[in-house]
Amino acid sequence: MRIQSIEHVPFEDPAGIAVWAAKRGHELARTRIWANDPLPDPHEYDLLTVMGGPMSVHDELEFPWLAQEKECLKQAVARGRSVLGVCLGAQMLSQILGGQVGSNNQREIGWHPVRLTPWGAANPAFAGIPKEFTAFHWHGETFSVPRGASLLAESDACAQQAFAVGAKLVGLQFHFETTAQSMEQLIEHGAADLVEGQFVQTPEEMRAGLKHLEGLEAMLTRLLDNMARDI
Repeated sequence: MRIQSIEHVPFEDPAGIAVWAAKRGHELARTRIWANDPLPDPHEYDLLTVMGGPMSVHDELEFPWLAQEKECLKQAVARGRSVLGVCLGAQMLSQILGGQVGSNNQREIGWHPVRLTPWGAANPAFAGIPKEFTAFHWHGETFSVPRGASLLAESDACAQQAFAVGAKLVGLQFHFETTAQSMEQLIEHGAADLVEGQFVQTPEEMRAGLKHLEGLEAMLTRLLDNMARDI
């Protein structure tokens, strides 16, 4: 299978997705927006993964490539490609499907519990995912669930944690792809986000949560395997 990632900053790469692709023998090509790589054509991949970033989907004046990337996503959906959006990528996917993106009531950073909704428990993309689990988070904005999609998961800090259209289009507000290295990169480059808040952990608390990585990798594997079956 051909997988294409779109990366917006050097410190939010495919991380665990790249590990899964290597284990499964899939080809992974990377579009690094920050290095001026050209956006991919939908004919070049089977699964598109759109990673996170500190910018907002609304920052098109500051980051003109956002408009071009949204058009790229629209083409992927129109061509029937599978798409996995993570954090900013999920917000962008929601927006191009007709959803809204705005500030969340709480900034959510660190390891926090997530619960599946009844639709999440029944969705083929989330088959085998526990009804409750701990995921890694780093966001201050959130998406609405676009028309035609189902709300798959929620947390105490954020009512919209995941949505999907079947197993083909999946948006995750949280980070299933987190590894110890990718978490450290976020801590280093996102230090300004670590303001006091009910759902904002310190770097020390986040490092103590690395015990959740094994379960996180298992859930990412399950999700990607489920999506791959639909391709």
